[in-house]
Amino acid sequence: MANSVLFCATVDYHFKAFHLPYMKWFKEQGWQVDVAAAGTIQLPYTDHKYNISIERSPFHRSNLKAYRQLKRIIDSNEYDIIHCHTPLGGVLTRLAARKARKYGTKVVYTAHGFHFCKGAPLANWLLYYPMERLLARYTDTLITINHEDFNLATTHNFKAKSIKHVHGVGVDTNKFKPISDFEQIDMKKISGYLVDDFLLFYAAEFNRNKNQEFLIRVLAQIKDDVPNAVLILAGDGPLLNECKALAEELGVSHMIDFLGLRKDINQILPMCDVVVASSLREGLPVNIMEAMACGVPVVALENRGHNELITNDRHGWVVAGENIELFASKLLFLARESHVGKELGSNGRKDIVDKYSIHKVLAQKKQLYQSLMTEQEESVWAVQ
Repeated sequence: MANSVLFCATVDYHFKAFHLPYMKWFKEQGWQVDVAAAGTIQLPYTDHKYNISIERSPFHRSNLKAYRQLKRIIDSNEYDIIHCHTPLGGVLTRLAARKARKYGTKVVYTAHGFHFCKGAPLANWLLYYPMERLLARYTDTLITINHEDFNLATTHNFKAKSIKHVHGVGVDTNKFKPISDFEQIDMKKISGYLVDDFLLFYAAEFNRNKNQEFLIRVLAQIKDDVPNAVLILAGDGPLLNECKALAEELGVSHMIDFLGLRKDINQILPMCDVVVASSLREGLPVNIMEAMACGVPVVALENRGHNELITNDRHGWVVAGENIELFASKLLFLARESHVGKELGSNGRKDIVDKYSIHKVLAQKKQLYQSLMTEQEESVWAVQ
């Protein structure tokens, strides 16, 4: 009988977006690969796909049903390794896998940024901190993707068997890559922009955490000094109309391009002059890694994920607090000194390739998985 692994998360798109290279690797080792998550996407490298009733809200009544579904799936398939992602996916899967762990199943949980962190609301600490600390004892390997979370888990005595730091989910540096100055000019023209337009780009869901309102206020701050600035916002979400209304109110709606949901970010990024990021909380943001892989400088608000990736004066700048004036001054500087932006972008590309490319992260994950495979075999023999 083939070895088997189960991947779990809240929604199946999570795997399509971030984890296909790792699922492919298991298939190449001859393993059965199953996925449990909400959704009906057909995923490659998958033997069995389970659409479970999991919801993002921790208090949604469907999560009790999802727990029962997961328990049936886990108990009936005798997986060798279970790897869970996302907060609710991690909670329900680890609870459902408690019996399986007694028979040798190894449980891995990747924390894609703890919801409790420096600056997080007190409610997050009251809800998520005790939950994660308790569930760590049902975890063989807890993976953190930034140093702040790693230090928090280790210093607060999270009782996972091991706690590891991995450089996120990896970026395809062949897909996300720089283009020449001539190609940038052509891309701007093809996309309907002027050659001299100063393009600022941000891709994120429109919600309170992603905080696009801040960027609109920054644009209003620089509109007279950089009249050729264009803020390109990709994404959808509950605050989209609110942001459009704010742009009208501040007189910058003509300087903003609301793109909606896009699947061609790798085509948009390289033609932009700066990537801006206004989120208040991040684990290790893929959008920033993709921007840096494309050789684009970054100006971002301070949070643990941005701090992990961006070194001031090397890749761009991280701005403490929601300081509109300081953020605006960095954009003004890059608008006037384009050669500096090229240098910052080149540094970013180099560092992403060296540490955060899919190949580098896959090497980290392979070592971790192979260690668990060995442990699992030994534990099975011990039970027998």
